Amino acid sequence: MTSEYVTFGLAPAMRAGGVLADGAYQTHRDFLDFVVDGRPLLARLADLDAVSPLAADIGPSGLAEQVRTLLLEAEAPLEGGRCVIYGCPECEGLECGAVTAVVERDGPDVIWRDFVWQTGDTPDAERDGYHDIGPYRFPGEQYRAVLKRLLTADGAPALEVPTGPRALLIGQRAAVLAKLAAALRTIGIGAEITLDAVGAHADELRKYGAVVFGRTVGPGERDAVRDAFTAARSDAVCVTALAPIVPLLVAQVEQALDRTPHDRRRLLGLTAVAGGAEAVVEVASACRVRLTAHRLDRLSRPHARELFDTVLTPGTHRIPLDPRAIRGRSFLTARTSETVRVTPVDY
Repeated sequence: MTSEYVTFGLAPAMRAGGVLADGAYQTHRDFLDFVVDGRPLLARLADLDAVSPLAADIGPSGLAEQVRTLLLEAEAPLEGGRCVIYGCPECEGLECGAVTAVVERDGPDVIWRDFVWQTGDTPDAERDGYHDIGPYRFPGEQYRAVLKRLLTADGAPALEVPTGPRALLIGQRAAVLAKLAAALRTIGIGAEITLDAVGAHADELRKYGAVVFGRTVGPGERDAVRDAFTAARSDAVCVTALAPIVPLLVAQVEQALDRTPHDRRRLLGLTAVAGGAEAVVEVASACRVRLTAHRLDRLSRPHARELFDTVLTPGTHRIPLDPRAIRGRSFLTARTSETVRVTPVDY
């Protein structure tokens, strides 16, 4: 058993929701990621789309149960003392696959070992094991102190897990904003539409993480709304709708809601070379990136095409673009499991 100690921590994380190129919905999830020796553990799993069991939307009793399991105060849910470390963000069912590990005491310390990808009752450690991850030995006192901060003295959940995100859509209740609000609610983001937020109470304004201006909202109205949010001491990010394309607008909202510290982001940047010949994607650590083109044709009908879907290594990547997908008013979205970036394509 390893004798080297590593530190244990928690950090807010997000699984980005969205409307994908094929029309499927991807649910937005806020959760706490595990931080091992200062680095998020999920970042070591380059192509994994998953969330930890410490999610914001599992309810108070569910959160308390998950914390007590990791504290070894409750029986492990899987055979062999295994706990789910990361699970499916859509259904959380084991049949979809999950990263599990044996969580056990070793004297005063806590060990996480034998990480595997598990889809049934009994995992195949040789075939599906993450042999380059762990084992991790956490100092017991520090490990327990971090997790117990999520609970009050009587064992009830404390309010440290991120709460659900909300976006305020400003403009006429036209078809596009109504469809955007419906799409956001479907993926787990609260959304309301209003014509004017200037007279709203400061406490109400502070509930929103993003503000989206419809195309009918003029510069003066936008400035007045920004001033109202500033006066309310809100950190909401204001964005102007790029085009009446719902999946693109959802991506804009997701980008505005992203509060991940820069040094913990895997997808750092997305730009398009003038003329639409190629996209430039900057990646901090190995991760799966999906690149999608959105455009409006001459009749203002939206089109989407997935251009690229693979694991990229750290660095800057120049990706040639299919000219058939980049015509007229075009835009690009790049997605990892936790980050979305949007850029227009300039000609």
